Amino acid sequence: MSTVSDSVNFSAPGGVDAGLTPKQLAAKYGLSVSGKRPGFSQYVRELWARRHFIVAFATARLVAQYTTAKLGQVWQVLTPLLNCAVFYLVFGVMMNGKNEVGDDYIAWLCIGVFVFQFSQSAVLSGTRSISDNLGLIRALHFPRAALPIAFTVIQLQQLLISMVVLVVIVAFFQLPTMTWLLVIPALLLQCGFNTGLALAMARIGAKTSDMAQLMPFLLRTWMYTSGVMYSVQGAVDKFPTFFRVLFRLNPASVYMDLIRYGFVPNAYNKDALPPHVWLIALAWAVVAGVAGFVFFWKAEEEYGRG
Repeated sequence: MSTVSDSVNFSAPGGVDAGLTPKQLAAKYGLSVSGKRPGFSQYVRELWARRHFIVAFATARLVAQYTTAKLGQVWQVLTPLLNCAVFYLVFGVMMNGKNEVGDDYIAWLCIGVFVFQFSQSAVLSGTRSISDNLGLIRALHFPRAALPIAFTVIQLQQLLISMVVLVVIVAFFQLPTMTWLLVIPALLLQCGFNTGLALAMARIGAKTSDMAQLMPFLLRTWMYTSGVMYSVQGAVDKFPTFFRVLFRLNPASVYMDLIRYGFVPNAYNKDALPPHVWLIALAWAVVAGVAGFVFFWKAEEEYGRG
């Protein structure tokens, strides 16, 4: 049985391919780099073709996440509720934060905790999505973006399960109104933003292993400056104009405000939630989603190497 090296002598000085560069040789014989990054449109088509894999992978990981715990999937709801209890004790009771919001503070606080945890968990899992799945990446060929997207789907599934409990909490303080329907588009926009952020952090985390250790501190800072436990508007009123604008453009605050307004509009007035907040939320979702996807795709052939 003959091989390429038997039929063509690449190294022979007088051979037919003498003097050709490796790139020219590859072009002549139709060779291509293993794991070469596909074009953008082709990459999107390949990713869409694996949408069922993404959902199945996310569902399987979600089910397996708490299999060793006695309470199992109950922890998906219990964890944010325990966070709510701690924050209420510290910020609501000890620091009188509930006076800024009023009687709806418990519902308002729970919404903030649940919504911010969605973004926080998506970023954390996205950061580790490549480095923690090198075996899968090296064994199978598929668009690597499927992994951070799948982990974002996991967090969305967890949020939807938790929303059942959140709806009960909110309904205890306020009867359902038509504004509750605003929660749906707000969550969709936040999902787009989270996906883009997870994709960007997946590339960074794949190159810098220390990023996974640093992220909890960065996310904790983001949480405390986003108004999860207190009203940002009241806290920054005396700040210079630049910092007030910066705080109000914070994507975490924007999505929390939209969902809080949908569930408990009584906690807001027309000055606290300006009409253009939807445009800001849309801009964050589009910019983060597109930029994060392109940023991740640019390094597609590098994941799992080395």
